[in-house]
Amino acid sequence: MSLERLIRHARVVTCAGPGPLARARLGIIDDGAIGILGGRIAWVGPDHDRPRDAAEECDVRGRIVLPGLVDPHTHLVFGGSRVDELARKMAGEDYRAIAASGGGIASTVRATRAASEAQLFASARARALAMRSCGTTTVEVKSGYGLRLEDELRLLETARRLDDTGIVNTRRTLLGAHAIPPELRDDRAGYLAEVTGAMVPAAAAAGLAHACDVYLDEGAFSLEEARRVLVAARAHGLGVKAHIGQFADLGGAQLLAELGGLSGDHLEAVSDEGLRAMAQAGVRAVLLPGAWTTLRQAPPDARRMRALGVSIAVGTDCNPGTSPTTDLPLCAALAVRDAGLTMEEAVLAVTVEAARALGAPDVGQVAVGMRADLVCYDHDDPRVLAYAVGGLRARFVWLAGHRVPTADSDIAHAVGSETLEDLNRHGLW
Repeated sequence: MSLERLIRHARVVTCAGPGPLARARLGIIDDGAIGILGGRIAWVGPDHDRPRDAAEECDVRGRIVLPGLVDPHTHLVFGGSRVDELARKMAGEDYRAIAASGGGIASTVRATRAASEAQLFASARARALAMRSCGTTTVEVKSGYGLRLEDELRLLETARRLDDTGIVNTRRTLLGAHAIPPELRDDRAGYLAEVTGAMVPAAAAAGLAHACDVYLDEGAFSLEEARRVLVAARAHGLGVKAHIGQFADLGGAQLLAELGGLSGDHLEAVSDEGLRAMAQAGVRAVLLPGAWTTLRQAPPDARRMRALGVSIAVGTDCNPGTSPTTDLPLCAALAVRDAGLTMEEAVLAVTVEAARALGAPDVGQVAVGMRADLVCYDHDDPRVLAYAVGGLRARFVWLAGHRVPTADSDIAHAVGSETLEDLNRHGLW
């Protein structure tokens, strides 16, 4: 076998070991090697058994190498900032009250509609590069801040550009049912008809979306409205998922189980019955520590989910209102401290389980045939992902087998001075 690249003397954390125990599932190969060919992993095993004919070798000297991290829930593309709303939240105002007064999602919709394509791409690119510096190589990107056909498609197209330009690997999700747009607040049925009859078919036909999401909760969309959206999405070949139980349990877990959903996300208020249904149907739970921290909510109980057989992933929920962060290892660390994930489970939650929550079968594990998206850290224990409370940065990142910049100085150079000036003027958040 003639390889393009060979990573040597790595503590390889495959995340492909035998279950059910999380420690065994990490599948660690001490003093391992990884061979890359054509952007895919072509060989994995002990270094002493490695192929001898690689064109290029990289000796990582005992450091851990994992599958590139997978962020299964972000709202990466948006305009504007909501720093003022955080001050109001911290002063005691309820998130839903702020939204009812014209803030919240509606505020970001106004800013996003007003932003140019160049501004949206520049800020999304910088956030994606910041994610990559933490070791994240696959990012789910939702729309949901356009709330009309042309703007929802524009957000998905911006997300696809991140993929096309080699910034990160993206999985794109239509979230037209994020809120009712202000101009249609008195025509709820009309807007739902636009989502199901125009947005879903257009996003699917253009290949812009892999999945469809709906915000199913108190003050958002009802169970029957969510059903209409997700049934339409499934009819057009899209995967289905939903924000559920962030504030109230409206039966979203059971709906996702019935429809064969990929994931249910948030889950601060979900019944045992709903969790059992998710477990039986293989619907992943995506925990979002950034949001529960910002909203000062009691977190979901991972121990209860584990006991009921639910598989757990963790995401950043990167968004301007409730989780302004790009740091996925930080979120893994919070999930351990707040929700009760074990440190080994946290590693799986941002790799293989996150990939399964996205329906992305070729990322999240170091195994033959997988995309060669890999990350190396200056540590020899993978549990460092859940140990460090922020600030963990990758030593090396490979995207489809190619080394890409990770240091702040390299990222600044890659973004370019014009973009940095624009970000300084408009703000990353």
